Amino acid sequence: MPATILKRSGLAAALLVCSGLLAGCGEPAVGTKAWCEMMDKKPKGDWTANQVGDYAKSCVLGTPKS
Repeated sequence: MPATILKRSGLAAALLVCSGLLAGCGEPAVGTKAWCEMMDKKPKGDWTANQVGDYAKSCVLGTPKS
């Protein structure tokens, strides 16, 4: 019985780690050239206030990260 609980706990932990890794793969990192290009294609009305500030700092005033 205790071995079954350990196996289930290990499986649950592995699933959490995998889902966390996959969640970070959706969008490019903020401030990168790919992120600037993605934001150029996104409707401006859908931007958050943080995205507006990050876009201005990284894509307009500064040079985007590689």
